[in-house]
Amino acid sequence: MTAKSLLTALLPLVSDLSRELPEGERYRRLLEAMRALLPCDAAALLRLDGEWLVPLAVDGLSTDTLGRRFKVSEHPRFQALLGSPGPTRFAADSELPDPYDGLVDGLDDHLEVHDCMGCPLFIDERPWGLLTLDALDPERFEPIELDALQAFASLAAATVNAAERIERLANRAEDEHQRAEVYRQASGQQSREMIGQSKAHKRLVEEINLVGGSDLTVLITGETGVGKELVAQAIHAASARADKPIISLNCAALPDTLVESELFGHVRGAFTGAMNDRRGKFELANGGTLFLDEVGELSLTVQAKLLRVLQSGQLQRLGSDKEHQVDVRLIAATNRDLAEEVRSGRYRADFYHRLSVYPLLVPALRDRGRDVLLLSGYFLEQNRSRMGLNSLRLGSDAQNALLAYDWPGNVRELEHLIGRSALKALGNCKERPKILSLSAADLDLPNGSVEVTAQQPAAPAMTLVTGDLREATENYQRQVIAACLERHHNNWASAARELGLDRANLGRMAKRLGMK
Repeated sequence: MTAKSLLTALLPLVSDLSRELPEGERYRRLLEAMRALLPCDAAALLRLDGEWLVPLAVDGLSTDTLGRRFKVSEHPRFQALLGSPGPTRFAADSELPDPYDGLVDGLDDHLEVHDCMGCPLFIDERPWGLLTLDALDPERFEPIELDALQAFASLAAATVNAAERIERLANRAEDEHQRAEVYRQASGQQSREMIGQSKAHKRLVEEINLVGGSDLTVLITGETGVGKELVAQAIHAASARADKPIISLNCAALPDTLVESELFGHVRGAFTGAMNDRRGKFELANGGTLFLDEVGELSLTVQAKLLRVLQSGQLQRLGSDKEHQVDVRLIAATNRDLAEEVRSGRYRADFYHRLSVYPLLVPALRDRGRDVLLLSGYFLEQNRSRMGLNSLRLGSDAQNALLAYDWPGNVRELEHLIGRSALKALGNCKERPKILSLSAADLDLPNGSVEVTAQQPAAPAMTLVTGDLREATENYQRQVIAACLERHHNNWASAARELGLDRANLGRMAKRLGMK
């Protein structure tokens, strides 16, 4: 490594420091320069976020790596790198498992990483993250290259620092214009992280940031499993109420007789079983946010009472005449077409308009392109950790199958698929593998892309019947309801939505048909 080659690699980065570049492009150029300086098969930039390492940019690693979140305590090599003040090179015969085994892009066989080195990045003398380099050739890196990596890491830290300063200035400008706080503030908890790079996902995040800084009521719509609750949490985290609680209530999980008590609270003796005074969700969310999931399931009576609270901010606990004043920002979610519900008389028009001050549509997974691979990486890493594997990856045929499928169940379906497939694939191994690859056969996705949604339920096959028309009609109704319940795992509220019926009406129909 000559001084001239080092200077040649570093000069473009020095020039980039004074340029306004998108964060992703700045980091991509950083890794590109590092691979030119230190030839390798894969490189990555990871940010330290609490006890996790979050990949910000990768070069030479599979796409799903960007969706993974590496828990430092589960990866000894990352621990060693973070614990070192400078660059570290691991011996080719090191027994420490490599987090990138099986993730080098373009390789379908189980060739493991053999040569690995990395360097911690420090900003203001505090650890910020890591730069890592990996090669399949065990003799690729020489000890002398550690000095070059150290020099590069110093400039990389300056690059990261510049990117973060630019981001902070942009955020401050947004605050001055009463725009939303950046969603990044909400990423401290793994359960609240939104992952994606597609245009549809980026538009959604922009809208979250826009509406988050306001107190407008938001109606989140979208298909089952797209992550509407995650969006609600992100809106709350991007608001001035972020330090206050967000209280959630699934309106479909409670009978009508209990919804009012859950929302408004009750006093002792208000009904049988009310042994003590109890605050409702509105009072618990005072100063913060109330999230009503499956709001399309509320009865007309509850809608009327909610409308009063939204208009005046005042409520009464069940059984009490005392008024309670609350300051709550409401976010609601549904997979129903509430405008159609209003037209059919099943929903109050005034309540609908009060809810949909800012409608926000969450895109379906099939409309998010290659985001499915990033999300897969996130779920693969979760399952790798739970199952105690060194590496859990997707084969190229599995990636193609994921991209070709229509995902009627969206992100939730993907999460369950990855967990189920990993468990089955491990069970089919005679010996516990170091690297477990999921194939398209392991995923066992249906051939073709046949979408089954609430608007297009799959009809059961008609059987030839004899007898009077009423008997034939009732037999067919039983078939339709039974098939729908099976698709929704006996969730009556979800089945009712697919069939276009009120949940109570479906229950009465099933009882009349001898099904309950």
